[in-house]
Amino acid sequence: MPDNANEVSAGYEQTLEAWRDYATWRTRASWPAGTAAKEAPLTNPLRSFFEARKQGRGIWKWNHYFDIYHRHFNRFRGQEVHVLEIGIYSGGSLEMWKDYFGAACHIYGVDIEPACKAYQDNAVKVFIGDQSDRTFWRGFKREVPNLDIVIDDGGHLPEQQMVALEELLPHLRSGGVYLCEDVHGVFNRFASYVHRLAHDLNSVDQHVNNPEDDERRIVAPTTALQSAVSSIHLYPFVTVVERTDAPVPELVAPKHGTEWQPYLK
Repeated sequence: MPDNANEVSAGYEQTLEAWRDYATWRTRASWPAGTAAKEAPLTNPLRSFFEARKQGRGIWKWNHYFDIYHRHFNRFRGQEVHVLEIGIYSGGSLEMWKDYFGAACHIYGVDIEPACKAYQDNAVKVFIGDQSDRTFWRGFKREVPNLDIVIDDGGHLPEQQMVALEELLPHLRSGGVYLCEDVHGVFNRFASYVHRLAHDLNSVDQHVNNPEDDERRIVAPTTALQSAVSSIHLYPFVTVVERTDAPVPELVAPKHGTEWQPYLK
């Protein structure tokens, strides 16, 4: 355990307490006069599809997932996009993705239940396999082109989620999105695994100072993860990892302006 572990733990508890205090105040207080009214929410076609589903193949999702999907997937709509959903259950979400992404999309489904093969059609290809089986994923990647989107709604066990991420993140196209659902529980092992990846996004083990070149004033070579991953997003029960649009060899901090405080040259 690091020397500052107690310090970190105390800080964590203080942060939680601060949010509890804020939540209590927020429920009791009203916004002061003159504050802007809330904007009307924009239509979310995924939520609309789900709300309209009264009969037919089942879809079972947490309500807040639909806004997360739309935030990260909207830019792919109407394009020739390759989408994988792990864990297809009763097949309704496969229909939702087809409706959302449009006629040019290619949908792939993976499930451990052989009966799910029934959901295969001209727009959907279904694979039967265990998401914790790396051999299965090797075969899958031989048959399926690089993906734009992965949605992991499979077995929900941390070990399964870690294997799928390790096997499929390199199979994502540049600019692709990996979304893992149902990351449940404080100190969940998959969440801890993702937090370690997030720490690597902040890595700056070495950097170069260039006092004579303001456009490249500080340059830091990227780690393999920084080169390939642009961002990691955490939501309640959901982790989203986004690929960079192209490999990033370095991070650069230009320095612009002529007036500087004397303590920082």
